[in-house]
Amino acid sequence: MDVRTMTPAQIRHAGLEALVRELGPAGMLLFLQQFELGSGDYTRDRHQWLDQIDVKTLAEKIRQEQKEQ
Repeated sequence: MDVRTMTPAQIRHAGLEALVRELGPAGMLLFLQQFELGSGDYTRDRHQWLDQIDVKTLAEKIRQEQKEQ
């Protein structure tokens, strides 16, 4: 296998096969998750949804959901 003549898709496929072979499917996924860059501004977003509800209201919603189930 000569990587100089392989397409990017072929290299990716060969790399995934090597990861599965060496780490197993679960290990491959754990390895790949280390490189997830994510997006957005978590701190800003967290404050937006935390500021929308207080603990008492959240607890009441949980109780209502449990009754409905």
